[in-house]
Amino acid sequence: MFGRVKSLDAILATAKKNSLHRSLGAFQLTMMGIGGIIGTGIFVLTAEAATKAGPAMMWSFVLAAVVCGLTALCYAEMAAMIPVSGSAYTYAYSTFGELLAWIVGWALVLEYAIAASAVAVGWSGYMVGLFRDLWGIGIGNTWTHGPLDPEPGIFNIPAFVIAIVVAALLYRGTTESARVNAVLVCVKIAALTLFIALALPVINGANFHPFNPYGFMKHEVADPASGHMVAVGIAAAASSIFFAYVGFDAVSTAAEETENPNRNIPIGLLGSLAICTVFYLLVATGAIGSIGAQPGGALATSHDALAFVMRAINHPLASKLLQIAAGVALPSVVLMMMFGQTRIAFVMARDGLLPAPLAKVHPRYKTPYVITMVTGVFVALFAALFPVGQLADISNSGTLFAFTAVTIGVMMLRVRDPGRYRPFRTPLLWVVAPLATAGCVFLFFQLSFYTLKLFFAWGAIGLVVYFLYSRSRSHVGRGHVEVHELDADVPPQPVAPLPGGIELD
Repeated sequence: MFGRVKSLDAILATAKKNSLHRSLGAFQLTMMGIGGIIGTGIFVLTAEAATKAGPAMMWSFVLAAVVCGLTALCYAEMAAMIPVSGSAYTYAYSTFGELLAWIVGWALVLEYAIAASAVAVGWSGYMVGLFRDLWGIGIGNTWTHGPLDPEPGIFNIPAFVIAIVVAALLYRGTTESARVNAVLVCVKIAALTLFIALALPVINGANFHPFNPYGFMKHEVADPASGHMVAVGIAAAASSIFFAYVGFDAVSTAAEETENPNRNIPIGLLGSLAICTVFYLLVATGAIGSIGAQPGGALATSHDALAFVMRAINHPLASKLLQIAAGVALPSVVLMMMFGQTRIAFVMARDGLLPAPLAKVHPRYKTPYVITMVTGVFVALFAALFPVGQLADISNSGTLFAFTAVTIGVMMLRVRDPGRYRPFRTPLLWVVAPLATAGCVFLFFQLSFYTLKLFFAWGAIGLVVYFLYSRSRSHVGRGHVEVHELDADVPPQPVAPLPGGIELD
């Protein structure tokens, strides 16, 4: 497992070729984190959480936030020490060696691509509601739900279309500007603030009872709405809600551009997570208290959860505004997820572990156009066929696996290479990293049995691909130790656009 280690010295030497100007402070990093975190998770998965935990989903939000916060501190040390593309895949290559790096990269493909599909499905639900409420156009389930949805259809056309449109934008090299990102952050925060302001005053304490219908640990019961077996409990809901917090890594990927990273990175990471957790808890309180959140209830079966709550408490205009906000903001999350997916696969192809054509760069647009097209088709098909809850859980399985590798890897490098320069050092590492590892492993096994089967099946396919194709073509295995992540023809890497019009010199 520890063979074929990608030289950390070679990676860092490459990073020095293109060192970046440090200009980001704590406020900018916090805004970046908020922009990366708030998305489909809170707009859509509130309904999924109600199905799994009822009103106790509030504790699920807290549990997921704590695990994310601990993991983020470990992630920041690795990102600051190895400030190149590839994310957890590159970290694993330099720590554990090629085999585990391949498994992590394969899991990241699952994370980013399926997460993009989940956001596309969430966007579809809000758009269908917007067409119904704003223009009186009703669209049945046949062409807005996939065949595996609890209310099955044939093909989710809106989700398919938005995925293809985003892939086309990425093909052309379109990325969000700093100003657009700042506007989208404000739109999302304004939408959640409006929801909180209108939902909290109509809270009814009776809606919080029974508060914890399924207990803490995961177990499976029949969904009251669909009759299908689902994993329930506070921990099971937390493993789904984890999706609502993924995006904080936008902060750690900016480590090389941060002033005083030892101070500002933890502020940005923990600050953005704390602010989003407060928003999430207030939103959950408003949703539960205003209409209830019992499994099988109206909230649990809705496809545009927050807009549904506004309609239920007689605020149709606010419902439309929330639908519009989701319609405007969620495609940007699809873009960033697909952006990350294409860049991870690009680096793996550059290392010889995936077919070389996937690393082709368009001569005009300077984008990895082959992998972008492949990703677009993959994301669109999954979005068209699967419901958002299943997609989020599948994505979380890849995320939690990759995060576990990072939390273990940061401890290994402290032992193996204690003298290495670390712009940011995880505080209380030997407390934080083991807790983060335990938290990620715990949430991983709180996912449904169906999700775990899919993850391990995906991993088995990955191992077959590695031993039949990738191992014999690996550049490191052939003795080619050069590192290409920052070569001149490498397309832009997955660092989130900066808020407030900030520019890096």
